[in-house]
Amino acid sequence: MPAEERRQEMVVAAKPTIRNVAERAGVSKSLVSLVMRGSPHVSEQRRQAVLKAARELGYRPNAVARSLVEGRTRLIGALVADLHNPFFAEFLDGLQESLHGEGLRMLVGSGRWDPHFEAEAVEAFLEMRVDGLVLLSVVPDSLKEASKNVPVVVVGERDIEGVDIVVDDDELGARLAVDHLVGLGHRRIAHIEGSPSTTARYRRSGYEAAMRRHDLDDRIVVEPGDFTEEGGYHAARKLLGCDSRPTAIFAPNDLVATGVLSAADELGLRVPADVSVVGYDNTHLAAIRHIALTSVDQPRRDMGRVAAARLCARIDDPLREPLQTLVVPHLVIRATTGAAPG
Repeated sequence: MPAEERRQEMVVAAKPTIRNVAERAGVSKSLVSLVMRGSPHVSEQRRQAVLKAARELGYRPNAVARSLVEGRTRLIGALVADLHNPFFAEFLDGLQESLHGEGLRMLVGSGRWDPHFEAEAVEAFLEMRVDGLVLLSVVPDSLKEASKNVPVVVVGERDIEGVDIVVDDDELGARLAVDHLVGLGHRRIAHIEGSPSTTARYRRSGYEAAMRRHDLDDRIVVEPGDFTEEGGYHAARKLLGCDSRPTAIFAPNDLVATGVLSAADELGLRVPADVSVVGYDNTHLAAIRHIALTSVDQPRRDMGRVAAARLCARIDDPLREPLQTLVVPHLVIRATTGAAPG
């Protein structure tokens, strides 16, 4: 093998560079750089030649160096309250899909409903120099400081100044659940409250307002809980284990509703013959055939897409006025609700 060819193979084997890609594709380094940045100002023929050369050499752009040149990392930090909740996973699908279309990559962290973990995750994202943050049902104390450094979109929480907000009409969703149950003849309708948050507060408020509108003020029962399946199970055991048990339970999300179903089964109660159950979010759990949960649907993937659009708009124009987008829920009726006993 000629010495020149051996030298080129040694260079490539060590670590392919943008120069190697340019030589193999027969183009300039600047054109390779344009292709790697996704620039539209390159002919398709040359773009394919560069990409082919990069694949053959195993070349990957140096993201750190590129971020220093461009002044941005093209990374977005997404912080959710609980990775075990399928609502969050389905929201992230819509968010990632839209961010990918904008040439952005998503990093995911979990706050675990713990202020310490929330603050730690936000700080880690900022240290990575993310271009923006999406906070889902998480509002850490450090939010105000973080929003001074990067664009922020908050999803699921309200009453926050200076950031874009995407939120479900939780009061309407709760009203839809109560109206449905009252229409089936239920009067003893209890509500399990979620973890401390504006989401839980608005769903409780919607439940109580709907009960009063149906002249059921004296039948309002709110059992403390959280947003987990275990929390739903323990809350339901208390509600269903008493003599004046409710004939229907409105849960703050689908995970809690599955805990309610487990408690009812343990107590020998039939769903919906003895007790009806309504969840919230209409996640894939609700649609599983042997669960078939009646649930309030909030458009999770659409909310992710809206959050991505709001974030990109904020990145492009940091001084624009913050917007609050309210999405409208609807009720999906399945097998866990039926006529009130008797």
